[in-house]
Amino acid sequence: MFVAPSIRRAALLILLASWPADQTWAASGARTTLALEMGSVRLEGFALARTSSTLELMGRDGRLWSLPNDKAQSARQISPKFRSYTAMEVRERLTRELGKAFEVTGTGHYLVAHPRGAKDVWSPRFEDLYRHFIHYFSVRGFQPREPEFPLVAIVWPDRQQFMRYAAREGDPIGARVLGYYSPKSNRITLYDAGGTANSAAWHQNADTIIHEATHQTAFNTGVHRRFAQTPKWVAEGLGTMFEAPGVWKSESNRRFEDRINRGRLRDFQHFASSLAPGALPEFVSSDRMFTSDPARAYALAWSLSFFLVETQSHRYSDYLRLTARRPAFENYSASARLADFTSIFGNNFALLEKRWLQFICEIK
Repeated sequence: MFVAPSIRRAALLILLASWPADQTWAASGARTTLALEMGSVRLEGFALARTSSTLELMGRDGRLWSLPNDKAQSARQISPKFRSYTAMEVRERLTRELGKAFEVTGTGHYLVAHPRGAKDVWSPRFEDLYRHFIHYFSVRGFQPREPEFPLVAIVWPDRQQFMRYAAREGDPIGARVLGYYSPKSNRITLYDAGGTANSAAWHQNADTIIHEATHQTAFNTGVHRRFAQTPKWVAEGLGTMFEAPGVWKSESNRRFEDRINRGRLRDFQHFASSLAPGALPEFVSSDRMFTSDPARAYALAWSLSFFLVETQSHRYSDYLRLTARRPAFENYSASARLADFTSIFGNNFALLEKRWLQFICEIK
């Protein structure tokens, strides 16, 4: 799962670049960096968008903040360009935030904050997942871009601390959630469910880590766009596809069978007989099923994504490019979703649905 941005007002927090006073939700070419002094704290960043009352702000660490306009009046420009914090700067900030019980380990793209003594377990795995993600898309005609910000993951030692952190962040998560990616903070947050300093317990965390690292990498490399309304079936379909070893670690799992997510396949087979004819247009044009029937929604998202990438990989890549160009903070209507889908895959839903169901039902 990923926790969609739940944009909060903040009395004390980050900032942004200049933005014309009459600008509404829209993109701007200018990304000048401003600084704001809040007591003894210096805040820096740029503005993504502005309404009549609120600035949506991107900090130099990649975090989004919502700030009432009156909080921005004292901001001053410090650079005509925006530059994210370096990995060293983010490491220092994480160390101050989390305290001495945590160690922050750096790899090529990741900074992983974890309980002391677990360095050799967590960081290489996150970086390995990133590398496999990039390879997977590169060989399918989609060249991901380099992340603008260092990628951050926080591994809590137990569920209690994990839940307290999620509550402080304002992230709504369920009782069974092991971890999540938040586009708002741009972090993966999880807890060690099996004592993974011991590699034998890795499988208890593996699916969560793979799924959430997929979300984070997708939203930071241009496969998805943060703060745009990515159809949930697209985001979750990709996350569930990467749970299969033949997707996230293809060099040692090369068979078609290795790319099948067996758990999601079983779920789909359970729901297939009750899938009403003509269900495909409704599913691709709305996120409603993820609220009303999440088990069915995840099964359909995996099966449709797997079908499209296995049978129409270049069109699937084109569709990802199209949805990644959606404007930030703009509503993605059902009609627009359908139009985008049919512009890539055609409008013969009956035929596409038949091929989709036949492909999945023939998997043994």
